[in-house]
Amino acid sequence: MSASLPAQPARKPRSPNFSCGPCTKYPDWTLQQLANAHVGRSHRAKPCKDKLKQVIDESKTLLGLPPGYEVAIIAGSDTGAIEAAMWSLLGPRPVDVFAWEAFGKDWVTDALKELKPLEARSFVTPYGELPDLSQADFSHDVIFTWNGTAAGVKVPNGDWIPADRQGLTFCDATSAIFMQPIPWDKCDVITYSWQKALGSEAAHGMLILSPRAIARLESHTPAWPVPKIFRLTKGGKLNKAAFDGETINTPSMLCVEDVLDAMAWVRRQGGLTATIERTHRNFQTLAAWVDKTSWIDFLCANPAHRSTTSVCLKFTAPDFLQLGAEAQTEFCKKLVGMVEKAGAGYDFNHYRDAPPGLRIWCGTTVEADDLGILTQWIEWAYAHAMAELKVAV
Repeated sequence: MSASLPAQPARKPRSPNFSCGPCTKYPDWTLQQLANAHVGRSHRAKPCKDKLKQVIDESKTLLGLPPGYEVAIIAGSDTGAIEAAMWSLLGPRPVDVFAWEAFGKDWVTDALKELKPLEARSFVTPYGELPDLSQADFSHDVIFTWNGTAAGVKVPNGDWIPADRQGLTFCDATSAIFMQPIPWDKCDVITYSWQKALGSEAAHGMLILSPRAIARLESHTPAWPVPKIFRLTKGGKLNKAAFDGETINTPSMLCVEDVLDAMAWVRRQGGLTATIERTHRNFQTLAAWVDKTSWIDFLCANPAHRSTTSVCLKFTAPDFLQLGAEAQTEFCKKLVGMVEKAGAGYDFNHYRDAPPGLRIWCGTTVEADDLGILTQWIEWAYAHAMAELKVAV
């Protein structure tokens, strides 16, 4: 039987990193790019504050944020940014929370169990399915994830959000920003991290506030204690210093240098339009392979809701489907482990709470050619893992 099995592919991806976070560096990145980092300096020193302000200003420019939108660097990655916003802004209105994977469910937990008293409703669907967004009541505040990293499901657009809404919209955009079009005017709070689209170093989050969100911040006092690291006001007004680069906590200047370098790369590619196009091209590479491969499919059945960044796949072969959940998980681990052992692809197993399958990052720092080569290695590993499974059965 082994004689009929395929041999290892001849080529390996130039970059074998396909993790959904921290994500791969942009092509040709080297440590030398960080040579000018202000390491060992106080983040309050002028050269360091200037670089932190540069991160904020360059983010505004590259993303094309509307006038009046403010941006801050927040500790704790995207999680820190979204929780800072929730702790500081929620309370005056009821809140609707939409979730379809692990991280969105964390915001549901915050709203329903941690922030009390808060009138909250949750709309939660299984992995692979988008909730019915028409259930949102926009006289309430509304919290949602633009792209569910662990589920491979995104909202198709912002058409479901009215321009004349009374409440605020909170958008966790960490796996979408720089890679999928986001209508800024439909979002009052937007959060993301450096480690996703930019492939930069982890631990730092970005918080974007619209003028409506800032007005809420300055007119509302939360009913619960707000930890220092989440406080966005000073003397009842927006803490403008925090939105000018004077971070609440101590940031890594090495990471600051890295994200500035990543944004310089975005500029060299042609800016936001180009990075969205790169991501779409990557997704199409993977989608074409899925279309011609009989034993694999998207976890998300609705094409309009499929993530173009964190692409989640499921195995559909009858021999796989007859396995129990634990055996399916072991099969996926084995397949991914074979590719990893060969040095041809890392970190593309499904998220721990998601249905067994694969999760492959197609964000803008990935190369389409590398994705094409990865699929060849997946085919090789699948054939060998399936042969062993049939022998075991």
